[in-house]
Amino acid sequence: MRRIALALACAGPLASAAPVPGSISDSAIQDAGYPRTLSEFGFFTGQGVTAPSDQLIGYSLRTPLFSDYAEKQRFIYVPASARISADANGALDFPVGSALIKTFGYGEGAAFRPIETRVLLRRASGWEALPYVWKPDMSDAELKLAGTRLPVTVPRASGRAQPISYAVPNKNQCKECHARSGAVVPIGPVAANMALTGKAAASLRSRTDWKGPVSLGSAPVWNDAGTGSLDARARAYLAINCAHCHNPQGSASNSGLFLNAGAAGDPVATGLYKRPVAAGRGSGGHDFAIAPGDPDRSIMVHRMSSTEPGIAMPEVGRSLVHDEGVALIREWISSLPAK
Repeated sequence: MRRIALALACAGPLASAAPVPGSISDSAIQDAGYPRTLSEFGFFTGQGVTAPSDQLIGYSLRTPLFSDYAEKQRFIYVPASARISADANGALDFPVGSALIKTFGYGEGAAFRPIETRVLLRRASGWEALPYVWKPDMSDAELKLAGTRLPVTVPRASGRAQPISYAVPNKNQCKECHARSGAVVPIGPVAANMALTGKAAASLRSRTDWKGPVSLGSAPVWNDAGTGSLDARARAYLAINCAHCHNPQGSASNSGLFLNAGAAGDPVATGLYKRPVAAGRGSGGHDFAIAPGDPDRSIMVHRMSSTEPGIAMPEVGRSLVHDEGVALIREWISSLPAK
């Protein structure tokens, strides 16, 4: 991620609410100000993230956003008397007082070590995004409005470990991905892409007003050929990793490249033989976002394969190339018939 200075004096007031042991603090979520520590919300009842409150709904995503190979733990909190609504496409609309909690770290199970926890708080004025960085002893996570960088060693499938400068976004950077028509909104919780089991699935189903048939977990898994065609899995990958900006209301709307599911009816809008709005280093000298049959001449592959500022896409959220994701998109573009 790019490092952008943020003046704390302009960031807003800091809150220091006293948490009530064993319960989530609705006032910390809804009131003005920013709690200095994650523990003030009461989302976790023990040290670190090993003991989430039983008031949280845990879930994962079938196709997640790539973030330097980090593992993520995701939770939803909704006040006891409130309800979630879902539109016809299964996108969830959360009531005031809700919170989305996402912890980034490395390792699995008991070996998982959190680095940061990002929270989205649904206040009366709209969504508020805040980043918290975990202390070395895992006793708590501290608010970092200005973001930070941390040395992290990333395990890779090859068995080698790769050191990176891990970027925790500042408060303003959160808006780069979470902006929709200028307002901060959640981008992950869509029913088809959510994976829930047992009590968590039952809780979400019972607390949501659905406008259509419930289709939890029906979306393709990007790296599982048994869940969908190559075309469906590639489009699912692009929808999750790119469409939060590349949609008609997103921050990249002026590009004319729309990778959200609703754009599938317009081949050019989804990149097929689409020329860039502005030429430059980002194009790599190529003519089209996607040159069907030829990934080596496709701007999309060129930008996904780079970590160089001004070329790399997505612009924020990664310092490594997602090798497996690039391989999927290369395979997909190779399969597309050329004119």
